[in-house]
Amino acid sequence: MLRFRHSCDRKHPYSAPRSPRRAPELPEVISLLPLRNSVLFPGSIIPIDVGRPKSVKLIEEAIANERPIIGIVTQREARVEEPTEADLHAVGCAARILKVIKLAKDNYSVILQGVMRISIERVVTSEPFLKARVTELPDVEGEDVEAVALVQSIKETAKRLIALVPELPREAAALLDSVSDPSQVADLVISNLDIEAGEKQEVLAANNVRERLRKVLMLLTRQLEILKVRERINSQVQEEMGHSQREYVLRQQLKAIKGELGEIDDESGDIEEFQKKIVDAKMPEEAEKVARKQLDRLKAMQPSSAEYTVTRTYLEWLVDLPWSISSEDQLDIATVRTVLNEDHYDLEKVKKRILEYMAVLKLNASKKGPILCLLGPPGVGKTSLGKSIARAIGRKFVRISLGGVRDEAEIRGHRRTYVGSLPGRIIQGIKRAGTNNPVMMLDEIDKLGHDFRGDPGSALLEVLDPEQNWSFSDHYLEVPFDLSRVMFIATSNYLDPIPPALKDRLEILRLPGYTRQESLAIAKRFLLPKQISEHGLEKTDLKVSFTDDALLEMIDSYTHEAGVRNLEREISSVIRGIAVKVVEGEVKDEVVITKDVIPEYLGPQKYLPEVAERTAEPGVATGLAWTPVGGEIMFVEATQMPGKGGLMLTGQLGDVMKESAQAAMSYVKSHLGPLGIEKSAIENIDIHVHVPAGGIPKDGPSAGVAMFAAITSLLTGTCVRPDVAMTGEITLRGLVLPVGGIKEKMLAAHRAGIKRVILPERNQKDVVDVPEEIRQDMTILCVKNVHDVAEHVFERPVVPADATPEVSSTEGARGEPPATAAT
Repeated sequence: MLRFRHSCDRKHPYSAPRSPRRAPELPEVISLLPLRNSVLFPGSIIPIDVGRPKSVKLIEEAIANERPIIGIVTQREARVEEPTEADLHAVGCAARILKVIKLAKDNYSVILQGVMRISIERVVTSEPFLKARVTELPDVEGEDVEAVALVQSIKETAKRLIALVPELPREAAALLDSVSDPSQVADLVISNLDIEAGEKQEVLAANNVRERLRKVLMLLTRQLEILKVRERINSQVQEEMGHSQREYVLRQQLKAIKGELGEIDDESGDIEEFQKKIVDAKMPEEAEKVARKQLDRLKAMQPSSAEYTVTRTYLEWLVDLPWSISSEDQLDIATVRTVLNEDHYDLEKVKKRILEYMAVLKLNASKKGPILCLLGPPGVGKTSLGKSIARAIGRKFVRISLGGVRDEAEIRGHRRTYVGSLPGRIIQGIKRAGTNNPVMMLDEIDKLGHDFRGDPGSALLEVLDPEQNWSFSDHYLEVPFDLSRVMFIATSNYLDPIPPALKDRLEILRLPGYTRQESLAIAKRFLLPKQISEHGLEKTDLKVSFTDDALLEMIDSYTHEAGVRNLEREISSVIRGIAVKVVEGEVKDEVVITKDVIPEYLGPQKYLPEVAERTAEPGVATGLAWTPVGGEIMFVEATQMPGKGGLMLTGQLGDVMKESAQAAMSYVKSHLGPLGIEKSAIENIDIHVHVPAGGIPKDGPSAGVAMFAAITSLLTGTCVRPDVAMTGEITLRGLVLPVGGIKEKMLAAHRAGIKRVILPERNQKDVVDVPEEIRQDMTILCVKNVHDVAEHVFERPVVPADATPEVSSTEGARGEPPATAAT
C-alpha cells in the first residue's frame, strides 16, 4: 500500500524543497546512524525516534558541530542492540538533519531527509558511535526508452493502487505526474510502498536505474494484486455476513461498551440461571430431557436471532411451572366445616360433598380429585363457593372464565410455530397458582362456543377426565403435565348446552336458589356487613341496622330472583343514601332502616303481587316456568271471539308449547259433556291463547295443564283460584305427565305468594328436595289426570262427580326442561 511521504509533496508537514541529487559537502568520513526496520531513500523525509546511547551521542555531536549530514544504514537484524560493521548493509543513504526535538532525557525525535546513495567502504571507529569511510553511489543507465516505458508502467500501476485505497489523498496521483526523472520515480514509489525493509534495501542497493525500475514495478504489481485479492475477500465476507452477523458484531461492541461503563450484561448469566432452575424445578424425566435439549440449543444461538427469543420464552415456561410444588391440604374435617359455614349459608348438599371428599382424601392421599359442577341460576354463590372451598382445604384458588371461548387453543395452547403463541388457560392457571394442586374453577362452562377454530368443549374432555388428565399435553409445552391433583369445580346455569361427553365427566351439584327466609338470613349475615364495610360506614361511630320487615320488603317488592345479587345491589343503594346523610351531617349516632323508609331510598315498588288480579276473571291460569336463571311464574290467557272453532296462539311460543296448547284444546273439544260445555257454544267461536311477555321466547314440555285450565276456565266461565299455580304436561287421553325443575318452580311460586301448587303425581319424589320451610308454607297437590286438576284449580266445581274421563296408563313421561324459558 502506498503512503506517499516525500519531499515533493508540498502538503506534507515535513515537506522541504527538493535537494539536489549530489551534495558536494559530503565528507569522506561520516557518522553512521543504524535503523532497525526502516530504509531511507534519496528525496524522502522520515521522522525517527533516537534512544540508543550511541545514537543519542551521534545526534548531540552532529548538532554541536553543525554537521547535519550523517549516514543512514539499515541493520540486517532488527533485534541487534549494538550493531557492528557486519550487522549493517553495505549501501545506505546520506541524510540531512532537518529538525531535532528532545522528547525526554536521552530521547530525541529527528526528522531526516535523504540526499544520495552511499556505499560504506569500511568502519573507521565504533566509539563513541560508528564512523565510516563512504563514497557516493551514482545512478547508471537511466535515460533510455526502456526506462521511460518502465516509468509509465509504474505510474499507471501506482494510480490503480491509489484508486483502490480511499484513504490516500487525491494529490497522490498528481504528485506522480509531477516527477519525470526515472530514478526519482523509483525512489518515490518504493519509499511509500508498504513492504518489508529487506525488499526496500534491495531496491536501494540497485544503482542501475533500469534494474531498480523493474524491481519497483514488480513489487508494485504484487502489492496491487494483494490489494485486489483483499478487496475481493472483504467484499465476499460482507456479502456473506447478513443482518444477524452484523447485529452480533454490534451487540459484541455494545457488550464491550457496557463492560467499560460497569453495566451488567444479563445474556451471559441466562444459561447458568436456566441450568439452576432446571435442577430446582425437579421436573419429570421427560420434561427435564426436553428442557436440557432446548438449553443446549439456546447456547448455540446468537441472542440477536428471533429463534433465541422463542426458545428462551419456552424455557421460562418449562422452569416456572410448579412441577413438584404442592400446597399442603388441611384435612381437619371440623375446620373445613367451620370455614364453609362462615362463608355460606345453607348449601348443605355441597358442603356435605366437600366434607366427603376431604374425608376420603385423608384416608387415601392418592385419590384422584373430583370434577364438581355447581349448577344453578346467577347470584346463588357458585363462584364464591369455589373460593371458600379453596380456603377451607388450604389450597390456592384459580378462576378461569370460559364464557364465549370459541378457540380450542384457549384450552390446549398454541403451537410454538405461531407468532405470539402461549400455553392454554389451564397451564397458565397452574403457573399463576404456583402449585400443582390448586382449586381451579371453570366458570360458565355452559357458555362455551365452537366454530372453525375448534371445539373447546372437546378439548376439556381430557382436562376433566380423572383417568386421562394425569398426562395432559398442552400444544405449547409438548410435554405431559399431571392435572390429577387439581380439584376442578365447574359452574353452569343450565345443563343442556354442555356436550353429553363432557357432562358425563361432571358430578352435578344443584344450587336451585334461595327461599325468602334464606335470602333474609344471607342478607343479615353476609350482605349487610359487607356493604357497610365497603362504603366506609364501619369506620364511623354510626350504627346502621335493618329490621327484618325492611329486608323482607326489599326481597318481595324490589327483587325478583333466585339468588341474592340484586338484593345486594338494593342494599348497596340504601347504604349509599345513608352515606350521603352522614357526610351532610343529618345523622350521627344510629340509623334504623324500617319497611316504611325503604321507598325513600329505593323509590316505588318494582314488583307488585298480581296473581289475584290476573286470575280474577275466567280464561287466566297461573303456570310455573323453569328458566336458566331460576323458576318463574307465567300466566296463560285465553279469550274467545266469533269464528268457526279455530285456535290462535301468540306469545312467541316454541313448537312444544304450541303442541301442548293444541293437545289441551283437542282434549276439551272431545270432553265437552263431562266438562259442562255446550257443543253449540264452541262451534261458532275462535279461541285465542296468549302467554304475555311476547318478546321472550318460550318453550318446554310442561305447559299442558296450564293451557287446559285456561281454556276450560274460559269456556265454563269459572275463574281459576288466585292462590294456585300448576305445572305438568297432558296427553290426549287426559293423563298428567311428569316434568323437570320442580324445586326451582316451587321456589318461584313461594316468592310470588302462591299457597297451592299442582304437580304431576310422578313428580312427588322430587318434593323431597324442596326446603322444609316451603313445604310447610304451601299445599302441594299431586294429580294423575285432568279430572284431578279440575277438582283443585277452579273456584267452583266444573266436572260432575260421576264424569271421570277415561285415561290411558301407557303414556310416557317427557324429558327435562330445555335451554330456553320453559313452562
